[in-house]
This record gives sequence, structure tokens and C-alpha cells, in this order.
Amino acid sequence: MKKYAFARRGLRIAAASALIGALLLTAACGKGKTEENAKPSLPAGPAETIALYRSNCISCHGGGLEGTMGPDTDLRSVGARLTEVQIAAQITNGGQLMPALKDRLTSQEIDKIAAWLAALH
Repeated sequence: MKKYAFARRGLRIAAASALIGALLLTAACGKGKTEENAKPSLPAGPAETIALYRSNCISCHGGGLEGTMGPDTDLRSVGARLTEVQIAAQITNGGQLMPALKDRLTSQEIDKIAAWLAALH
């Protein structure tokens, strides 16, 4: 009888483990898609320009241009507010919170980012 009780307990443990595993698997299913969909994405643009943005601008302006340091850092429709020349000047010389990037980026790189951002309305 003890052998039978031990076997039943083993089956219960196995069933509980299987149930927990199934629940964990179900909970994780689709998690990556939800997080990926929730991440802001950058507008389409030349790969080199996107890479420049990611390595120089994303920490303050965000993964979807939404801005991380207040409304002035939101670039989603910056082309409606500023011209390409004004955007290039801002990148080059900086501003109130923004550091000047003229010592970090070439004028050609600044022009590429400015052209890309100016197209955003």
C-alpha cells in the first residue's frame, strides 16, 4: 500500500510540474512580439543615417524619436517646425540641453541626419 501511495504522490508531482511548465510556456508565448510591437520604431531612412542616429541621438531623442527629456526632444514631426538648415545648425552647435555634435560628427553626417529629420512632418 505504501508503494501505491508513493506512486500516486509521484504522479501528482509530475502532473503539477507539467501544468506549471505549460503555464509558463503559455505565459511566455508571444511575449517577444508584444514587447517588439510596443517598442517605438524609427521612420524609414538610409541605413547609414539610422546607424548615426542610433549611435549619437537615441539616448535623448528615443527609439521612436519621441524624446526622452521633455517635449523639446520629440523629433517625430521636427520637419514641420524646423527647416533642414535649422536642424543641421542645431545638431552642429547644440542648444539649451543638446550638446554640439560638430566635434563628433562630420558635416556630411550632420547633413544626412538633418535631411532625414527634415522630411518628418
